[in-house]
Amino acid sequence: MKGLYTILLLVCSNVFMTLAWYGHLKMNEFSWFKSLPLIGVILFSWGIAFFEYCLQVPANRMGFLGNGGPFSLMQLKIIQEVITLTVFILFSVIAFRMQLRWNHLVAALLMILAVYFVFRP
Repeated sequence: MKGLYTILLLVCSNVFMTLAWYGHLKMNEFSWFKSLPLIGVILFSWGIAFFEYCLQVPANRMGFLGNGGPFSLMQLKIIQEVITLTVFILFSVIAFRMQLRWNHLVAALLMILAVYFVFRP
């Protein structure tokens, strides 16, 4: 059950992370946001990133083998990267109407292979 909670928290944290890192690019379409100075955009992103950390830190603490969780440090990192890539792809397609190309799919496949190899004994 800790593994499932860890993954769910990581997915939620990645939604916030993606919004903090790339959401301001989409928000630039609004005149009130576009007129913000860079420090305003940074503070806006930091405000979003706060919630990412509120989910990511507990996820890693709960999921880490050293704390009684099911995942090694390397496994947690690879899981995080796959979730990050998945959330980013969905965000790019939905918010920016990005078209997926063959090389994007190959990169995703290689990430899945990374998961396979990191979970091998």
